[in-house]
Amino acid sequence: MAQTIKKAFMPKLTAPRGTQDVIPPHSGRWQELETRIHELARDFGYGEIRTPAFEATELFVRGVGELTDIVEKEMYTFPDRGGRSLTLRPELTAPVVRAALENGLLSGGPARLYYLGSIFRYERPQRGRFRQSHQFGIECFGFRGPEADFEVIQLGWELAHRHRLGGIALHLNTIGDEECRPAYREALKAHFDGRRSELSEDSQRRLDRNPLRILDSKAPEDQPLIASAPAFETMLCDPCRVHFELLKHYLSEAEIPFAVNPRIVRGLDYYTRTVFEIISDALGAQSTVCAGGRYDNLVRALGGPDVPAVGFALGLERFLLALETSEESREAQRAGIQLIALGAQARERLVHLLGYLRTSGGLPAFMDYEDRKLLAQLKVADRNNARYALIAGDEELAAGELVLRDLTTRADRRIPFKYEKDTAAAIVEMRLA
Repeated sequence: MAQTIKKAFMPKLTAPRGTQDVIPPHSGRWQELETRIHELARDFGYGEIRTPAFEATELFVRGVGELTDIVEKEMYTFPDRGGRSLTLRPELTAPVVRAALENGLLSGGPARLYYLGSIFRYERPQRGRFRQSHQFGIECFGFRGPEADFEVIQLGWELAHRHRLGGIALHLNTIGDEECRPAYREALKAHFDGRRSELSEDSQRRLDRNPLRILDSKAPEDQPLIASAPAFETMLCDPCRVHFELLKHYLSEAEIPFAVNPRIVRGLDYYTRTVFEIISDALGAQSTVCAGGRYDNLVRALGGPDVPAVGFALGLERFLLALETSEESREAQRAGIQLIALGAQARERLVHLLGYLRTSGGLPAFMDYEDRKLLAQLKVADRNNARYALIAGDEELAAGELVLRDLTTRADRRIPFKYEKDTAAAIVEMRLA
């Protein structure tokens, strides 16, 4: 009896707040996205790099910036048994730079690297944003010109284009360099100084040390003052202006539409010159799916040589959420074929056909082995996110054919069914989506 009572009061085990389990069929969409990422990165000449899930805390303090929200509020930091301070990585650019330096990847000239991995940030979970989330990122080292900026932006834009992500837009800005940024910093300080008391507590604290960071504030009380702040583009030095104009030229020539948004500064201290975001209206207020820019000083700040760099990070959860809510891509997510047997004889024939389909490759194949009515089996097909259903009952078997139903358009067509192996080959030849 005591054991029964104790078991009844055991708390239910759940995933930690701000994390999620990725389960079928949703995990299939993750795999599809990751496969396309690997293919696209290879097409652009990038090689994959994998770094540890935790690093020395100093890496992020030096690389990301001591006054950033990430370092001040969001890092999972802990001492190990040797007394060393370690941090679950809150972003991946600094670890990639550390790994590139440690393994000599930058000693032989330019390097193009990409990653897929988890990041960890202690922040309020919200739609498409978790305390453990996943990123795809690009890091292009060794090129100072805007051609590399264009290459990186084009790669992110192409990923969204290949997935038919709806309502996308590119927002672009420049935050200058060490030559012109001091004058802009003073202009911002003068703008905000007279109304210091109206700023949020965080922005008041940052006003003296780094007023540029105020432009990245999300506090409602800061927004009117940010909206009236001077734009960086009006104070650029000549080299930064030429860089920005040439980047816009490359984007225009490639027919990638963009808008200059003077309020984009990014939340990390290592950015210089180009900063950008790719947004989607499918996500409403949480609109950014990809963000990045140029960080010419980070490699040197982490103890390496003077190597320029540019890159981006794309949140996989947010990108997939945008795909699921985007009208243009929703139906394109269906894939594979569900075999539906109506009766024992049909089930025996379709099990053989299923085996041939699965070993032939080309498309996912599913089958429910239980006796269910057609409507119930079609619901199973929807849960599996199948694009097609292949239906057989006594009538179809007697006629030597199967019904192939497009689950997007609900249109039916009949295909010959005599030998399972031949039918499987014919279905693969159809190259069904």
